[in-house]
Amino acid sequence: MVRGVPDFRAFYQREYRSILGVAYALTGDLATAEDLCQDALMAAFRRWDEVGAMEYPGAWVRRVVANRSASRYRRLASESRALLRFGQEPSETPSPSAESVAVWDALRRLRGRQAEVVVLIYFSGVSHAEAAEVMGCSVETVRTHLKRAKSHLVAWLGDEEEA
Repeated sequence: MVRGVPDFRAFYQREYRSILGVAYALTGDLATAEDLCQDALMAAFRRWDEVGAMEYPGAWVRRVVANRSASRYRRLASESRALLRFGQEPSETPSPSAESVAVWDALRRLRGRQAEVVVLIYFSGVSHAEAAEVMGCSVETVRTHLKRAKSHLVAWLGDEEEA
C-alpha cells in the first residue's frame, strides 16, 4: 500500500463536499468547481506527506482552490478582452438559480477578501482560525473582513436575518 494513502482517503471523504462548496461559491459553476476541487485535491495528494502533517490540511486545499479560482477569473478576463479586440463576443458565464440571484449578486459585489471570508465561513463552514490560514492573515483580520462583508450584505439585501 502506498504511504499516506489511507490518511488521504479519509481526508478526501471528510472534506470533499466542503471544498467543492467553496469552489462552487467562488465560481458559480458546478463543472468548474468540480475541476478546481479535483485539481486542488490532486495537489494535496502529491504533497500529502507535507500537507497531511499540517494542523489544517483542509485550509491548505481551500487556499489552493481560492488561488486557482482567482487565476481562472484573471485568465477569463484576459480572454474576454482579447475576443472583444477581435470583434467576437465572449461566451457567457452560467448564472445561478433564480431564487439565489440577489445573494449571488451581493456576494459578487463584495471586495475579494470579504467575499472569500464569507464563502469560507458560511459556505464551507471552516473556523475563523482555518479561514485565517487559508487567507494567509490573522484571525482578527478575518473577523474584520467578515464584519465589513456582513455590513455590506445587510445594506444590499435588507434585514440581517435574510442576509
